Amino acid sequence: MNILAPKSWFKTTPDKLAGKAAHAQGSFPQKRMRRNRASEAMRTLVRENTLSASNLILPLFVEENLAERTPIKSMPGVYRETENSIGDMCKQAYDAGLGAVMLFGVSHNKDNTGSDSMRAGGLLDRMIRRAKEAAPDLIVMADLCFCEYTDHGHCGPLNDHGHVNNDETIENIGKQAVIAARAGCDIVAPSGMMDGQVGAIRAALDEAGFENTPILAYAAKYASSFYGPFREAAGCSLQKGDRKTYQMDPANGDEALREVALDIEEGADMIMVKPGLPYLDIVWRVKQAFGMPTFAYNISGEYAMLKFAAATGALDYEKAALEMLMCFRRAGADGILTYAALDVAKALKA
Repeated sequence: MNILAPKSWFKTTPDKLAGKAAHAQGSFPQKRMRRNRASEAMRTLVRENTLSASNLILPLFVEENLAERTPIKSMPGVYRETENSIGDMCKQAYDAGLGAVMLFGVSHNKDNTGSDSMRAGGLLDRMIRRAKEAAPDLIVMADLCFCEYTDHGHCGPLNDHGHVNNDETIENIGKQAVIAARAGCDIVAPSGMMDGQVGAIRAALDEAGFENTPILAYAAKYASSFYGPFREAAGCSLQKGDRKTYQMDPANGDEALREVALDIEEGADMIMVKPGLPYLDIVWRVKQAFGMPTFAYNISGEYAMLKFAAATGALDYEKAALEMLMCFRRAGADGILTYAALDVAKALKA
């Protein structure tokens, strides 16, 4: 469909030149786009996209052995939760009508492989159980990755050359997925960008009797500079190196479609693009290409920009957050992970 007006609309004709009196009477222009914007009621009537609390997913950080909720300096309004306070946050999320929460562990038991996340009774196991006990009807997603549980901060065990061992990682992530499912997790979400991770998780879940547990794959996750505040929040700053060998180059778009296609082929039920705001073109392309349930992550750096800009008086945080998340919806995101979820849900009810 050609969304531009036909060139004939703009041609100057003798009739138009001779019709100044008619123009004064309002016969031209016949197309006034402003008619559909005349009032809030009219704008609502013709609105193409909507944003509701059920579209929003709240990421939560749970630190073990923490006595009190601890504010995260780089993310104003966001806290590291205790194993006790996580239940209250899940209740708040459910009462606000949010679509889900996503849990991230902040481990005090780290090693080269992230073994604590693969054992019954470990932090991953405990925090999922706490969340489901507090809000049984709330969808609880678990981030499956090892960066929060390794002593080096990478997303899997390192080999002798200091690189992540892809094949050992995907074997381990299958174990991690089963721990999460047994704890009651509703959706597992692998975020490490390891080749073959979705297939490994699907096989492990099916073998353990969790064939109905869906996988939300971080299918197109970029090696972004916008993750900075998250590293502080999750305690997973790198001791050395970077993640560019397994996360995607921000310059690439077509590659994202190939990554998504592979994850779908391996059994992903839903797909995610991360980051969100600078990558809305990728969200759009993925949704148009595959028509799958598509999620986007409004990540820590994007959230922090709004908060710190609002603190200087440069913009209105609430209005900017609502506008930004509506743009995610317009780009094709069915669900949005955002630290602003509770704030936006409250604003939507106002």
